[in-house]
Amino acid sequence: MSEKVTMEVGQKFPLTIKRLGINGEGVGFYKRNVVFVKGALPGEEVTVKVSKVQRNFAEADILNIRKASSNRQEPLCPIYNECGGCQLQHLTYEGQLKEKRDMVVQSLEKYVKSIAETVEIRPTLGMDNPWHYRNKSSFQVRKEGKRVYAGLFAEGTNKLLNINDCAVQHPLTSKITVGTRKILQKLNISIYDGKSLDGLVRTIVVRTGIKTGETQVCLVTTRKDLPHKEELIERMLKIDPSIVSITQNINREKTSLIFGDETIVLYGKETIHEKLGELAFDLSSRAFFQLNPEQTVHLYDEIKKAAALTGKEKVVDAYCGVGTIGLWLAPLAKEVRGMDVVPESIEDAKKNARNHGFKHARYYTGTAEEWLAKWKREGFIPDVVTVDPPRTGLAPSFIKTVMKIKPKRFVYTSCNPSTFAKDLQELTKLYKVEYIQPVDMFPQTARVEIVAKLTLKKNTTK
Repeated sequence: MSEKVTMEVGQKFPLTIKRLGINGEGVGFYKRNVVFVKGALPGEEVTVKVSKVQRNFAEADILNIRKASSNRQEPLCPIYNECGGCQLQHLTYEGQLKEKRDMVVQSLEKYVKSIAETVEIRPTLGMDNPWHYRNKSSFQVRKEGKRVYAGLFAEGTNKLLNINDCAVQHPLTSKITVGTRKILQKLNISIYDGKSLDGLVRTIVVRTGIKTGETQVCLVTTRKDLPHKEELIERMLKIDPSIVSITQNINREKTSLIFGDETIVLYGKETIHEKLGELAFDLSSRAFFQLNPEQTVHLYDEIKKAAALTGKEKVVDAYCGVGTIGLWLAPLAKEVRGMDVVPESIEDAKKNARNHGFKHARYYTGTAEEWLAKWKREGFIPDVVTVDPPRTGLAPSFIKTVMKIKPKRFVYTSCNPSTFAKDLQELTKLYKVEYIQPVDMFPQTARVEIVAKLTLKKNTTK
């Protein structure tokens, strides 16, 4: 076996790419060292130059492609290589779906090898049209000379890329952002300066209801005072007839967070209306809502299939947010209970349940661990628990609680294959993984969502 050698920055060598890493970069091995190569694809033979050396791996740039993958394509976006917002536009969509399934397999092989070898991992569910799907954009605003720009920062820099048409954004969000920045320029309204922290307008946030055609524009500013307010609103309304709400959010802090705590309605409604399948939602500027509504319907339908409800089950929707998953399951459940640590989300969840006439869906503020333990003492044990945690995965205390309560079915939705696979190490002591269904919620990016159906093993006693 060849000995592991120490690599140096600037070193050049040929490399064969074996797979994609979790950030969409090509992964190869040079004398037993792992090398990550941005923009390289599995099966390719490339010559690379080392740009960074760490203890367990190195990063390298492509100097030339000696043998290209048959799945390589020209990226649609002109600033694709600079932006970094998408990672896989140079890979055909068919190739993306295949590699995303492989990312799930890799994570399982690392943490739960037996599952990777024995469980059905289904082909990734993709979109018919994997472009222009995002219903919301948050573009930073800056000024160079007299020109106002709106866009995203080039990856790893403070350089703002002016974006007129983003390949993954709904065209309406791009049109309205461009129109708004031109009005800000024309009216000479003060623009935020990231270095001196002076100036007024920081960010233009646009969200459009794909199903309802209602659009909301939010200007994030450093203070309340907004010069030329009437003329600004009047001109913005002429950009597109879909605009039914214009708001202003005040964020005075030096932070990478977009929103501050205070939001003012400048024109029209406080919320826009949007539909997901049979469900309807009112969304305020800061409300969380899925960025790809079309795929969300497919994702939630997969959760519904995995939950396998007959009308008799008690369901708990942990990490419930505004209640969307629980409400999706409610028509087929005997009772739904959800919990979240964010009080505003619970208020929205209660309102959403009321609006849809679901009297058997109830929502509570607090952790899933607290509520599940309390309900068990009161004699309420769910038949099905569904979770959709953040990228960090499930809290160990939550997993412990589930193992004590032992619901018959556990539906795990994850946006991070690594933490999902790690959590399975513990869960599979009591649960059998029936199947894993990858879903492509964010085409052109390296992210993949998973729905896994887990059932309680037969020999486990209550």
